[in-house]
Amino acid sequence: MATTATTNKVLTVPDDSVKVGPIHNYSDEQKAHIVALKEYADTLLLPESDPYHPWERRWLNKPDTMPRYMRSAKWNLPDAKKRIKATIEWRREFKPDLIVPEDVRIESETGKMYSTLFKTTFMVFNVSSIINGFDKDGRPIIYMRPGRENTETSPRQLRHLVWCLERAKDLMPPGQESLVIIVDYKSTTLRTNPSISIARKVLHILQQHYVETLGRALVVNLPMLLNFFYKGIAPFLDPITRDKMRFNPDLLELIPASHLDADFGGEHAYEFEPRSYWDQIVEACGIAPDGTRVAGHPDAIPTASISNSEPSQSASSSPLSPSEKVPNVAVNNIEPHTVALTA
Repeated sequence: MATTATTNKVLTVPDDSVKVGPIHNYSDEQKAHIVALKEYADTLLLPESDPYHPWERRWLNKPDTMPRYMRSAKWNLPDAKKRIKATIEWRREFKPDLIVPEDVRIESETGKMYSTLFKTTFMVFNVSSIINGFDKDGRPIIYMRPGRENTETSPRQLRHLVWCLERAKDLMPPGQESLVIIVDYKSTTLRTNPSISIARKVLHILQQHYVETLGRALVVNLPMLLNFFYKGIAPFLDPITRDKMRFNPDLLELIPASHLDADFGGEHAYEFEPRSYWDQIVEACGIAPDGTRVAGHPDAIPTASISNSEPSQSASSSPLSPSEKVPNVAVNNIEPHTVALTA
């Protein structure tokens, strides 16, 4: 059997065979709820004098933001309003769209991303993780390999997790709102543990501020001990969340061979090289050295530089101008039952 030549190329666009889906059409009532939520969110928008205003407006105007929050609230409008208000407040303080790449780059040097993403579901803590490739539905893939660690647990790891989630969202093709996580337990030890305070913050961010973002969670090379653990907790998991989990699946049924890492039976013989990986992700997402977007990028905002350390001021109650009102909400290519990352 011929050996496939290795490559440092990161796959940042889907395979030509990919068809984004599944498709979901909203009812007139659901569309009305989406519009109503957008109108409410507009009343919370920061005043134009605030330097973070254009970034907040950009996030609110993304076609997936309102549908995701309505679905996460099971179409209960008052609940959706509470959820999106809390996320708006968190984003003003954390500024996830303006994290300076060099501030978190060290966390990627072994392909590691700190995460308590599956603290309850997967018992994963310090995790080797990279963004590379797409599944057959056009979802970006994040590979997580528990056990590789190159830094001590710190708030920077929290920011790196958020930075990676933002980049995965940047790479989603039009119509796609969720991602795939492959958790590989090969050669894993569970000897590392984050501080409780950091763990709680991570879990809170994933549950509350990246709602409806997990499309699939695929667990491979699961140790026997953890296999018994998952069987024990399965009855207590949210049914929708449980439906997204697959243990030791045939990955080629879900991911094109050209986009599946060769370690898992695919054709993409990717060899991780820290600087190359980082530069490719930064370039593909159009991230400038200061955390904004490079000139000419669709998400570039021609405003004065924004401080990443100072919280924004309180919001204005003034709604947006008519030209900035509710954008056309995409009603196709939306997965009807996508759930929060750790719902």
